[in-house]
Amino acid sequence: MRWPRVAAVAAASIVPALVAVVPVLAATPSPTGAAAGDPRSSGQGPGLVGDPLLAIGIVVAIGLLALGATLLYVRMTGGPRTS
Repeated sequence: MRWPRVAAVAAASIVPALVAVVPVLAATPSPTGAAAGDPRSSGQGPGLVGDPLLAIGIVVAIGLLALGATLLYVRMTGGPRTS
């Protein structure tokens, strides 16, 4: 007598899932009429957005900071131990 209860629980969980999928299936696969090019730039098409040299400089600075912190930690803890 347990199968009717399992079937009811399964139906109660599957039906809302199928109802939620219906709007997704209604979307059209054709492309929309979006503007051509990169919307983040000033209409000149794809290109660099932001300041790439600043980003590279920040990454290098973070790397140097991590290197300095590592060397400081090794120096403060007595360096590598030999066995």
